[in-house]
Amino acid sequence: MKQRIAHIALVVDDYDDAIQFYTQKLNFTLLEDTTLSETKRWVLVAPPGSAETCLLLAKADGEEQRTRVGNQTGGRVFLFLFTDDFWRDYHNMRANDIHFVREPIEEAYGTVAVFADLYGNLWDLLEPKSVTV
Repeated sequence: MKQRIAHIALVVDDYDDAIQFYTQKLNFTLLEDTTLSETKRWVLVAPPGSAETCLLLAKADGEEQRTRVGNQTGGRVFLFLFTDDFWRDYHNMRANDIHFVREPIEEAYGTVAVFADLYGNLWDLLEPKSVTV
């Protein structure tokens, strides 16, 4: 048996703002943007070179979902962006005004810093020492 996680739903406030942030600030690729109804779209974005897992940008529907925008994990780091060149990506992200809430540090497992996305979700930018990206 083979299984994999294909998409991770990320609740957003606005499709177009989220697409702009992920494609222009983080340099993700827009894989799909299909209109499903007047209020719903199927929007997939992924980091460059990522073939397995991507984000499904899901516009909040209703008050309860709106309360989750930017805080899907109660303030913990939510997503982990692995890279093959930490300093290249860190400097590019800084140049694109990405807000880092924890500056780079060398850990036993690699170089890591924590940044916030458009809505405040926390991400690790991580270049692992021994794991292939």
